[in-house]
Amino acid sequence: MTTTRGRLRAAAALVISACLLAGCSKGSEPGASGTGAAGGDYTIWDPYPQFDDGSDWVKLLTRCGTDAGVTVKRTGYDTTDLTNKALLAAQQSNSPDVLIVDNPVVSTLADAGVLTTTDELKVDTAAVEPNLLAAGRIGGKTYGIPIGANTLALYYNKKILDGAKVDPAAIKDWASLTAALEKVKATGKKGITFSAIGTEEGSFQFLPWFWGSGAGLTQLDSAQGVAALELWNGWLKNGHAPNSVLNNTQTTSWQEFAAGDFAFSENGTWQLANAEKTGFEYGIIPIPSQAGGTAPAPTGGEFVTAPVQTETGRYPVTEKLIACLSSADNAFTTDTTLSYIAATEAVQQKQVAANPQLAVWVEAVKAAKGRTSDDLGTKYPKISQPLWTAFQAALSGSASPAEALKTAQTTAAAATK
Repeated sequence: MTTTRGRLRAAAALVISACLLAGCSKGSEPGASGTGAAGGDYTIWDPYPQFDDGSDWVKLLTRCGTDAGVTVKRTGYDTTDLTNKALLAAQQSNSPDVLIVDNPVVSTLADAGVLTTTDELKVDTAAVEPNLLAAGRIGGKTYGIPIGANTLALYYNKKILDGAKVDPAAIKDWASLTAALEKVKATGKKGITFSAIGTEEGSFQFLPWFWGSGAGLTQLDSAQGVAALELWNGWLKNGHAPNSVLNNTQTTSWQEFAAGDFAFSENGTWQLANAEKTGFEYGIIPIPSQAGGTAPAPTGGEFVTAPVQTETGRYPVTEKLIACLSSADNAFTTDTTLSYIAATEAVQQKQVAANPQLAVWVEAVKAAKGRTSDDLGTKYPKISQPLWTAFQAALSGSASPAEALKTAQTTAAAATK
């Protein structure tokens, strides 16, 4: 029988080896202070070290603490560093009261016994979009509530499409998108750029095409999955996408698009501010599925969770802090700051009313799904790595799409037994 401590050690190893988001920063030593159910200090850890004490985000945390009658002690960590510190703190029975983590990490922490469930804490999740909440559901239980979500869509350069006589509104499936790329190439311009790097960033960008084919992560070498990889492979062979995608991160892929020569860029909500700085007119359309309609893109974004405490009398205040952070008014402000789409329909409508440009992103988020959804949980990193190895092999020409995905399925099946 696996002990909680053993699961914590295994979870720590999984997080480090998977390296869902690269880079670590150093922070203060973990630890929650204060005792009892009322008053005292309550600790919040988040993955936003870019926000200092004068930021709107930290002011919100402070105000939520004041409203709950406590003092909030907040620390911002780099994402990977935060996860490792959370696992270590749990081993030492010294967890923060509130922990905000990247959504794929929730299953790792839950499996290790680090997190309480929303039922235990009496957190109301009724208004949250089910597809977003699914990233925090493991074994029929929900661990936390999404603070918001980001995802992927296709940015386009209007001048290039006009020159190629392409109507972006007519792009509804793979065939119409590839036809648009052919028209762009005929004008001497470049087609589409994306990230196919051999890391989680690459898998994140491949998933809309993979899921959009009808494929599932438990059968990587299905006919549908092969079709998705053949799509990418065909774009490279036909000159619609550059060979640089093999090494592109999402940032370097965006830089290629921002230079003004590409018709399309697969990228996320986090590039909206940069899109305004490109100097050319742009637009955004959802990533199309193979047969038509919006493809399910993976969700990014964080969950607000509550680690297990030995002093369970702290939970009522913790619930108040989480309710404050996820309230409609605060979610609207926070998601605007983080360039996220809200997790509830009511706040999504408020976002679109304030900025109609967000409508396409709301559509994309409504179709999106968590990488650990379908009850994959901690199996996901063991599937993602063979998947990115497969598209790297196919795009570099060392294996056919079918061969590469067959190898990936064998590897993933062995790793997830």
